[in-house]
Amino acid sequence: MSFFVADIKPILRLFFAERRRALFVGAVLSAATVTAGIALLGLSGWFITATALAGLSAAAAMTFDVFAPAAGIRLLAVVRTAARYGERLATHDATLGVLAALRERLFRGFAEPGAARALLHRPARLLFRLTADIDALDSLYLRIFVPAAVAIGATLAASVVLGLMHPLFGLCFGLFLAGAGLGLPLIAGRVARKPARRRAHGIEVLRSRTIDLVAGQTDLLMAGRLEAQTSAIADADSYAAQADDRLNRVETGLTFGFGLVSTLLLTASLLTVAALAETKAISAPVAALGLLVAFAAVEPFAALRRGALELGRTLLAAKRIAPRLAVADDETQPPATPLPGYAFCLAGVSAFHENSAVPALVDIDLVLKQGDRLAVIGSSGAGKSSLLALLSRELPASKGGVSAMRATLLTQRTELFGDSLRGNLLLANPDASEARLGEALAAAGLLADIEAMPQGIDTRLGEGGLGLSGGQSRRLALARLFLRDTPLWLLDEPTEGLDGATARDVLSRLSLMAAGRSLVIATHIRREAAVADRIAVIEGGRISEVSRRGEAAFEKALDRLRSD
Repeated sequence: MSFFVADIKPILRLFFAERRRALFVGAVLSAATVTAGIALLGLSGWFITATALAGLSAAAAMTFDVFAPAAGIRLLAVVRTAARYGERLATHDATLGVLAALRERLFRGFAEPGAARALLHRPARLLFRLTADIDALDSLYLRIFVPAAVAIGATLAASVVLGLMHPLFGLCFGLFLAGAGLGLPLIAGRVARKPARRRAHGIEVLRSRTIDLVAGQTDLLMAGRLEAQTSAIADADSYAAQADDRLNRVETGLTFGFGLVSTLLLTASLLTVAALAETKAISAPVAALGLLVAFAAVEPFAALRRGALELGRTLLAAKRIAPRLAVADDETQPPATPLPGYAFCLAGVSAFHENSAVPALVDIDLVLKQGDRLAVIGSSGAGKSSLLALLSRELPASKGGVSAMRATLLTQRTELFGDSLRGNLLLANPDASEARLGEALAAAGLLADIEAMPQGIDTRLGEGGLGLSGGQSRRLALARLFLRDTPLWLLDEPTEGLDGATARDVLSRLSLMAAGRSLVIATHIRREAAVADRIAVIEGGRISEVSRRGEAAFEKALDRLRSD
């Protein structure tokens, strides 16, 4: 039970923080709908029976009041219809609003430092969390909490009405209905938890493998793994189908259980009201009212059937999402500000990548003054990218002190999306004006190319920036960098993969736009390191040497680099 509360608590907190009033109104309207339905059925049964009995005698027919019950039936019908409409409107609007807030908060959580880097290894996970897992949480309010609350309320109302006929009748009816009506869904939910989780895992694997097949079919064909991948998809589909079959069996059993309980309860109610009517404790119309109230009170529990079957899936989704929401809810400490006149200060810093026992950085002592440019050189795996990740807060320090100004990281890989050129640019600065976008494109040397396109800046790109050359993609990434007004730029091999002419042009534009800013370049190419004022050599995660322009060590460090 404790794990249930721990997983559900952040979700419930967000539910009530976002739409507390709407959720309360929806629950009240749902209760009003059920209560009006029970009253309507009971009053109608009483009215029909009383009218029939009154018709047996002329005197009784003359004195029988048909107007008040008829007006009450019309009123209850109107209340039930209006409450049903309002309940659907309020509950679904509140749930959809909360789910939208969940998606936004989850996306922001995955965009936090550290999480974004981890998702690069499994990008499909974010998609599944934002879609399937969030969608699973709509059952929490619509199919679990509201139906359970309404069912309990209906049981109490019916018990009171039947208790007025005979206290023992009302007490026994309420205890049996509440015990069986809530017990069966709880048992079914416990039995269905494992197949529901298996079904969720199976569908996720099925989607992931299908995406891999569609996106990597050429590579799979070349490697001779196409048939193996299709077989893996079939296995995942079979796994999910088996879980579905098990859930269908549980649902059938639950439906049978509800039918059996309803039959027993109504049979007992029929015998009870018949006995009470025979002893003249109640009249025949009241007996009809009691029987129909008992019949109507059973109906709300049937709504719990769907929620019980989806309980396992809902708990799994909550367990996956809750940790990220808990992190997002915590007040994150702002990064420490470096000493005046410095871009960053690192003092005895060590850091580990996630799930790694080997440190990525060891006892780093390094400072950079504002406006200075630093090149970090070293062999592959020496720790250059890790140092940039540390400065951008993508990699947390396990030891030592880190203080740095706000930074923008330009990675080796150019991440472009299947959107317009404008949309890809606005990711860097959503408030950028048309003129600002044009200035950034011009500074990156891409404006002329874009103006030559039929749709200009509104030209849509394919997946991964399809439609642009490698040089144009890199220039677009550079334009996004220019749109980020941060005092510290972190560049990870900014011209890698570009031809010499394009690389020199990109570097010259970058150097020009970086005027007044601090610059850190991780590189193994001479032309990139040559724009720096200082060079730091990193080996095995340690800074082994720092040299300044004009020193012999500086020139020696440049000579170690590739000159293409």
